[in-house]
Amino acid sequence: MRVFAFLVFAALTLDASGQTTVLRGANVVHPSDGSVTVNADIIVRDGRIMAVGPSVSVPADAEIVDLEGHFLVPGYIDAHVHIASVDALRRALASGVTTARSANTPAYQDVTLKEMVRDGILPGPEILAAGAFVTPQPGDRILGDPRLGHLYEGINTDDELRHIVQVNVDRGADVIKTRATERAGLPDTDPRKQVYTETQLRVVVEAAAELGKPVLVHAHGDEGARAAVLAGARSIEHGTYLTDETLALMRERGTFLVPTYTILEDLRDPGGDYDDPVLIIRAQHMIPNSERAIRSAIAMGVPVVASTDTGYGSGSIARVGTEMVHFSRLGMTPLQALQSATTVAAELLGVSSRVGQIAPGFEADLVVLAGNPLEDIRHVQDVLAVMSNGVMAVNRLPFGR
Repeated sequence: MRVFAFLVFAALTLDASGQTTVLRGANVVHPSDGSVTVNADIIVRDGRIMAVGPSVSVPADAEIVDLEGHFLVPGYIDAHVHIASVDALRRALASGVTTARSANTPAYQDVTLKEMVRDGILPGPEILAAGAFVTPQPGDRILGDPRLGHLYEGINTDDELRHIVQVNVDRGADVIKTRATERAGLPDTDPRKQVYTETQLRVVVEAAAELGKPVLVHAHGDEGARAAVLAGARSIEHGTYLTDETLALMRERGTFLVPTYTILEDLRDPGGDYDDPVLIIRAQHMIPNSERAIRSAIAMGVPVVASTDTGYGSGSIARVGTEMVHFSRLGMTPLQALQSATTVAAELLGVSSRVGQIAPGFEADLVVLAGNPLEDIRHVQDVLAVMSNGVMAVNRLPFGR
């Protein structure tokens, strides 16, 4: 057996087929029930987990990665991203994200990145693409496909809404992203203002459902969010001003909340994805409202999912690990916070049969941590190594000694 030491983004083949890798001596955290398998070996082959346990049979020709007693958790799921470049994809992976749900890109970059990962050109993360944003005033967003050119002035009628949904799915979208309220990240908009009616949102949801796709709805204001829930949205993105009445409706209908709380800190603090004096003031109003909504959602049993709402640009400070830490501060146990980026997120994305757990048959998407996140959730921010699709794509293990 050979023991390998890897560098960060080591130059490894992205084709994991035929090669068996053993992650040795890990303390495996199972977010499904909060149990920990101590001193376990994890057998990985063809991008899948083959066996997990302290006494599994290790093939003689396997490549061994000694985890030296560090903690192993499932790869993180970021349920709301705007990744539109290879560099951004790499930054997400370096932070522990092995699966991400796109919330639109301007020219179908998310679809191309998804296919590059699928074809083994890039190690990950796996992308669930959204394509073009279904929004009343798309502007240049429609330039990604000539079939959308006539929608430049607006997307409002039933036919227009159905058309963009169809084009997105034709281009390879896995989900459809639309909005119920205005943006928070522009100084001249009001994030509480509703922009699509319940009827319009229902057209989008039904058109997507006919094509087998769920819909995520941008909604800060309560009125717009409630319309989206009634229209059949799979998830409410942001939900800053949600009332308990709307949260109760979400719980009743099984609608997920994706608060994107971390990006509000980015609005408030200089640098990062945003840096505008108006947005700094706005964030000071939005943050306490978002915190109230998140606390209520947790207490009421609404499924809450971690995300960043970032494009993972070079100056981005939003990370899923930070979101989990905030969720713990706002009422989740460390286990629940970990679940928000693993098992619960996998359920939202419809991938829970293959992602979000460390068990035989699941994809080998794994994150190595310096300490036990069930004892201190802040350990999720100290990512020592990342395996994506069976490939050890990031390794900082020497720094964890």
